[in-house]
Amino acid sequence: MNEHLNWFTILLNKWFGQLALAVLSAFHVTPKDSTYPIPNFVAASLLVVLISMLFFLWLRPRISVDRPGGTQQVMEMLLTNPMGIGIRDLLDENIDHGARNYLPLVGSISIFILFANSISLIPAFESPTGHPSVPLACAILTFAYYNWSGLRHSGPIGYAKHFAGPVWWLAWLIFPVEIISHTARLLSLTVRLWANIFASELIYVIFLGLCMAPGLSLGREHPALGTALGIFPIIIPVAFMGLHLFVAIIQAFVFTILPALYIGMATADEH
Repeated sequence: MNEHLNWFTILLNKWFGQLALAVLSAFHVTPKDSTYPIPNFVAASLLVVLISMLFFLWLRPRISVDRPGGTQQVMEMLLTNPMGIGIRDLLDENIDHGARNYLPLVGSISIFILFANSISLIPAFESPTGHPSVPLACAILTFAYYNWSGLRHSGPIGYAKHFAGPVWWLAWLIFPVEIISHTARLLSLTVRLWANIFASELIYVIFLGLCMAPGLSLGREHPALGTALGIFPIIIPVAFMGLHLFVAIIQAFVFTILPALYIGMATADEH
């Protein structure tokens, strides 16, 4: 195996490994490890979806207008807040017409990314967004959705005019540039999310190893000193966990405001 599998991935492969092999074979895809065809990032993505579903099923009957609980208030802050950086706030600010219609998909992607970025705070788990396949899937879904929204709003011909620029006799030059620019959004969305989460987790692991090394080395010759230094691997990771959570929130915010901007530009009446 090329990666260390966590307990949930092993369990998922035990239950659904044969089914995964059959599906992959139907698409002529050969997994790296036929014994464990479901990799960590797929298992973690499924776990994030499962946790999200259970969380919102638990929260829904507890929502109250008169006496909102702490969890409800936090989730409402994700939706709208006085700073104007909630999911609904960003959609209202960047989309001229029917902004609330785009809330289900944009909000779902945003919350999935937030949970996926943060799941590595649980021991033995890695963020699925630290693997390029998951950010790419989110980018493809966003790319397809905002282009479909533009087509539905303006029609094929009207939406094609968005790529032609304001000067008709330069359309032959502007059109291919706009197509390349829009296609590059797939790469920018993917790399931005993947690189930041991958780097955040890598920094955490490196500094954890650096903090543990002195204690382990001195502990062989001076047990008392090694025990005293052993406190650093407990304290230092807390700071980096806070840093990783900050990065997770920022990247979820970025993956919310950019789709809002793209949908706003695709459905705008004037360009």
